[in-house]
Amino acid sequence: MKDTGRTNTVSNSIAILEAVADCGVGVTAKEIAERLGIAPATTYRLLNSLVADEYLVRTSDLRGFALGARLRGFAAAVNVPVLSTAVRTLLDDFRSSTRFAVHLMNFRPAAVQVLSEDPDHPIPGERELSRHLHASAAGKLLLASRTEWRTLVEHPVRIAARTKVDHAALATDLQAVRETGYAKAADELVPGVACLALPIYNGTGTLSGALCLTGPSNRLPALETHRDPARDCAAGLGPLLY
Repeated sequence: MKDTGRTNTVSNSIAILEAVADCGVGVTAKEIAERLGIAPATTYRLLNSLVADEYLVRTSDLRGFALGARLRGFAAAVNVPVLSTAVRTLLDDFRSSTRFAVHLMNFRPAAVQVLSEDPDHPIPGERELSRHLHASAAGKLLLASRTEWRTLVEHPVRIAARTKVDHAALATDLQAVRETGYAKAADELVPGVACLALPIYNGTGTLSGALCLTGPSNRLPALETHRDPARDCAAGLGPLLY
């Protein structure tokens, strides 16, 4: 006779691991429970078990979770592009041509993953970037490619003063992304910071990542003057990465 209780436990544990992988470092138990529709008590129990078995670890503030040592090797081996010499050279050349920060992102089904951070300009708000797609240019680029984007941001959180937390306002932004072919955000993820995200496609034309330009929000017009060169760089990175 099939042990349905054990089956449900295994299925829910796998779903939780997938949610942590997709949402990124720092996702909370409440966010996981809401995302998966699992009772909070069950979610907490399974999370504690996964932490005890080292499949997950708690973040330093003890509020969130990340993949543990027993899973990092698997995560690193699955669908993570290799930063070849050609990729690094192209990035270095483009970074040397602008005074703004240049970051390379990879897209998972429901999360943004940093592939290459500008060595001279650390990413502001990296934790929020990986968890709140609606608040960043890279996140908006990803959302605009998904017809089911509302399910990925059911309850948008206000991260900064200009963060869009209304679905109608977000829909307007995402339509602009589709029409212009790039995304931008200013003072939405981190106060005083603006970003442009240019799409990187794989060989079949599927959006797979983004090249991001970041600078002070009061320099957004100057940031936009680098949009076309950044688009060309992103187009060159696609075949090298995917």
